[in-house]
Amino acid sequence: MKLITAVIKPFRLDAVREALTVLGIEGLTVTEVKGYGRQKGHTEIYRGAEYAVHFLPKLKLEVAVKEDLAEKTVEAISETARTGQIGDGKIFVMDLNEVVRIRTGERDAEAL
Repeated sequence: MKLITAVIKPFRLDAVREALTVLGIEGLTVTEVKGYGRQKGHTEIYRGAEYAVHFLPKLKLEVAVKEDLAEKTVEAISETARTGQIGDGKIFVMDLNEVVRIRTGERDAEAL
């Protein structure tokens, strides 16, 4: 099993969710986060005053999948989240050793 974590631009969420649904992925966790990478933030003008925004709003998606679905999941997220502009985000893939469904006690692949 794999845990796939993706940090994407907020307006790409619906497209990513739809692409994952097509793959048969039923569960997804979304967290609103802030951060920066090469983008390094930007400046904005508010009520005539200029100020720097160092941390940009992003969404962090987490999805647990069976090993054979991991590559297709990464491709789906990558293709649908890509705008071609700096700040599109990153995808992290980690091994997932154990999963337990609290309600039923199911474990590992059955719990996904």
